[in-house]
Amino acid sequence: MTAWKVSAVVPASAVARFDAALSDILVDDTLVVSTVETSRDGPWRSEVFGAGDLDAALRERLADAIAAAAQAAGIAPPQHAVEMLPDTDWVAENQRSFQPFAVGPFWVHPSHEPGQPPTGAIPLRIDAGLAFGTGTHATTRGCLEAIAALDPARGRRAIDVGCGSGILAIAMAKLWRRPILGSDNDPEAVAVARENAGLNSAADLCTFHVADGLESPALAEASPFDLIVANILAQPLIDLAPAFARATAPGATLILAGLLAEQEDEVCAAYAPLGFPRIARVEHETGGAAWPTLTLRRGG
Repeated sequence: MTAWKVSAVVPASAVARFDAALSDILVDDTLVVSTVETSRDGPWRSEVFGAGDLDAALRERLADAIAAAAQAAGIAPPQHAVEMLPDTDWVAENQRSFQPFAVGPFWVHPSHEPGQPPTGAIPLRIDAGLAFGTGTHATTRGCLEAIAALDPARGRRAIDVGCGSGILAIAMAKLWRRPILGSDNDPEAVAVARENAGLNSAADLCTFHVADGLESPALAEASPFDLIVANILAQPLIDLAPAFARATAPGATLILAGLLAEQEDEVCAAYAPLGFPRIARVEHETGGAAWPTLTLRRGG
């Protein structure tokens, strides 16, 4: 299948806002957005990878997305270049660059390289693939740390919303040895999450549903939840605040990620009036940007 890349050079001061906006705009287009530092202190190169026919309509869609992301980042629309890529298995290439690492009590590794986990570590076998979430991004690392810091009693009825590869649901299931739910609006991601649960000997504990947020009869029946983990994007987190409030029990905990540090106040402002103040945060860096993971808790 033909692969291609569209790239644009963005000032270092704006790359985090540009990347977040572009990822948000293209979230439903099954494209991969990444940023690459071209020199110390910038500028950075923003890249969109895709496969298949790059027809006129898609080219126009990408040009519009780049212009909109630039506006959101407060910069002039950058020139962009289109490059057709050689016939390479990019998933395999990504897998080869994915090395095992520890985060909290977890040892995250691909199937081809189990590495040497620390004594007592909980292994999470996750391969680079079509669904988001190998654990290498700051947001996933932050969520794994926040999950590990949580009192197990706080996660009796837990769900991973926007589960992607299923890594967070699998981590909770293996850490606490209890059933965990997951949801994603992408059927392919749900299929990948189910496969990963099997590879991690957690298929009997993890149940994944295709759903937009919590909009599923099965999820409604399973509520109220004691814990919702959502590693998505800032605007969806804001939009989902009322639904999360309705679906949670007194004393429930939310672990929210996928937002930039500069979006933190806006996200917190959506939840505080609903009774969910921020009680903890961790922060990691990816792509030159700070990505906080927030822990909120409802009183009661």
